[in-house]
Amino acid sequence: MNAPLTSAPKIQCSPEEWEARVDLACAYRAVSKMGWHHSLIYNHISSRVPGTKSHFLINPFGLMYHEITASNLLKVDIDGNKLMPSEYPVLMAGFVVHRSIHMARDDAHSVIHTHSKAGVAVACQKQGLLPINLSSMNLYDKIAYYDVQGVTNDAEESDQIAAALGNKNVAILRNHGLLTCGETMGHAFHLMRRLEMSCETQVMAQAGGAELIFPPMDVVKKTTQQTTQIVQKNNIDASDGPAILWAAVRRWMAQIDPSYMH
Repeated sequence: MNAPLTSAPKIQCSPEEWEARVDLACAYRAVSKMGWHHSLIYNHISSRVPGTKSHFLINPFGLMYHEITASNLLKVDIDGNKLMPSEYPVLMAGFVVHRSIHMARDDAHSVIHTHSKAGVAVACQKQGLLPINLSSMNLYDKIAYYDVQGVTNDAEESDQIAAALGNKNVAILRNHGLLTCGETMGHAFHLMRRLEMSCETQVMAQAGGAELIFPPMDVVKKTTQQTTQIVQKNNIDASDGPAILWAAVRRWMAQIDPSYMH
């Protein structure tokens, strides 16, 4: 059940930072493999450097998701300045969103943002995510919504996104895309998987043309309460569902291409 063991750091960093780098590189590979990424070199997944408040790891601008490895990730400060040499630049238009969430939330160590086809389609719908299947019912009342203001490239709007998120870990950015955060990459990925699956199911159900069935609200509320401890759990241990899922994802990505750990 454990994730594949990683080797010693291949760059100058602490073992804790290296493990965070491996997790982040794995997330890029997994998001690409799951088909949630259609923006080529754009979009971001980020992690806070362990033991720091305002140092972050993010993708080098110019690399495809499947090219990202633990060692080529950028380490930047709160202003996007590179803290280690790299031939690749930082795309500030994306980093400012992640920075604001990391800084507003001490518990938001990992942030995933996607522009998947199904996710953007649901983000364009007035009613947002509909509680019409178990995955979406699990997320009922856990989703924050934010109205798009244009290309998100300034700190003021990014702060507004962080404020709209509040203490929730899931957001739908209207007319834009999806976002999740968590204490670990496993928790952020677990939530994004639920959110993406819910959006895909909703778009497919709507495309079928038949009238949708909405479960009674008491069933919706019961379903979301049944998963609250998993989604919002604070004490992370080996029996944690998202952690077990993430270990499986790490093994899966290692089987496909272990270069993410380099």
